[in-house]
Amino acid sequence: MANVSDGTAGVVTFAGSWNGRRVQVRTIVDTLAIRKLPARWLSVSINEKVAVPGTFDMMMRPGSPTTFSNFDHLDHTLPKAAGFPAEAVLRSDRKGVRFPDAIITDHLDVFVEGRAKELLITPNGVRIVWLLAEAERARYGVFRQAEFGTVRLDPALVERLLSSASALRDAINQSERQAA
Repeated sequence: MANVSDGTAGVVTFAGSWNGRRVQVRTIVDTLAIRKLPARWLSVSINEKVAVPGTFDMMMRPGSPTTFSNFDHLDHTLPKAAGFPAEAVLRSDRKGVRFPDAIITDHLDVFVEGRAKELLITPNGVRIVWLLAEAERARYGVFRQAEFGTVRLDPALVERLLSSASALRDAINQSERQAA
């Protein structure tokens, strides 16, 4: 993967291929003042076509705006089917569209640990956002500096998230092909 960062403060972006798929791995520092502590997020995307009719966005515990998502700009809240986490809110950009809820809920294992924040599915790909770290409370409280200590990007975590996003994409597309 190549570093394709554009110089945005707190954002490091890598793009390339993984298992023959176009992918993007990005870390994002979120220092919005209304958040308890600044957070460092890991965004992992499979940038390949997905057979869905619009944008599906599942956000865990949405309470304040985020710097990494357009969730707050999606107009339509979707009903939550069985199998979705209790803390999840589902939104879409289109009213009245149906998403493959059963397939999606079968692929939410990474959300069990409580560190996964968002699952975004669009016709152009699948993204999972994961909480890598929160800033050190004492340093942030006194100096207002977002210091994350020695947080490292774990290749096994990146692989696990890419595998999860890829498996979900494949399952949606396979189901669509079988229905056609």
